[in-house]
Amino acid sequence: MPNETIFPSVQVKRLLRQSGLRARKSLGQHFLADASVLQTIVEAAELSPADTVIEVGPGLGILTAELVKRAGHVVAVELDTKLASLLKRRLASPPNLRVINADILKVSPSELLEGTSHYKVVANLPYYITSPTLRHFMEASPKPSLMVVMVQKEVGEAIVAEPGKMSLLAVSLQAYSKPRIISHVPAQCFYPQPKVDSVIVRFDLLSEPAVKVADMDGFFDLVRAGFSSPRKQLHNSLAHSLGMKPAEITLLLKGANIDSKRRAETLSLEEWARLYEVWQTAKKS
Repeated sequence: MPNETIFPSVQVKRLLRQSGLRARKSLGQHFLADASVLQTIVEAAELSPADTVIEVGPGLGILTAELVKRAGHVVAVELDTKLASLLKRRLASPPNLRVINADILKVSPSELLEGTSHYKVVANLPYYITSPTLRHFMEASPKPSLMVVMVQKEVGEAIVAEPGKMSLLAVSLQAYSKPRIISHVPAQCFYPQPKVDSVIVRFDLLSEPAVKVADMDGFFDLVRAGFSSPRKQLHNSLAHSLGMKPAEITLLLKGANIDSKRRAETLSLEEWARLYEVWQTAKKS
């Protein structure tokens, strides 16, 4: 294993060249090349030898090298076959590391964990699979206790948004966790340099969903319907997506004490839950 804590960009370039590899834009590959950012990630994860960590998209193993020093077990899931092979060689396969060449969206956490149910997710997520990967773990069984991930700045800000700037992504993640931005990361901290800045987001998973509803799948059916036309007023979006008359939707919104002229982005999780309960009651009557 190399002695350096982190590669500056020139060393990232050298390693790629020596390995006969190139960063693949199709897989959203941007390799971290800043030591202070690396330390921020691992410190936010609060790792100990008792921890099992799943890392998504380890790439050159820059973050992986730090994870294996601090965690008891690390499972690194890499889609790129060449990078997965390089990772094993470069890190000399330490006993607490398993490298899995697979698509994270096609393998469940339980398949990766070998019996344990307590784990954390730490990753510099490939941009193109950020949202589906986060939902994959949030809806998994077992769920992680903590996630610390690097994402595009715009995505991170959307995730932690408050009512007024909510999105379907924000509702779906805040229903299962308390997300907060730990640090901003300029584009020049990566090689190749992406066109946008990033942020590190920490998710503290909730033991129970933030909303108490009978059926979370049904709840999200309603939320998706509300966000189907986010620029429209809520009664129009819901009527179109749920196949109901605008007057019926207006009554539902009134029953939930929500102004029918509001837009989906203005609703809190509690208001969505209240509307869901009114909707379910109306369906039964």
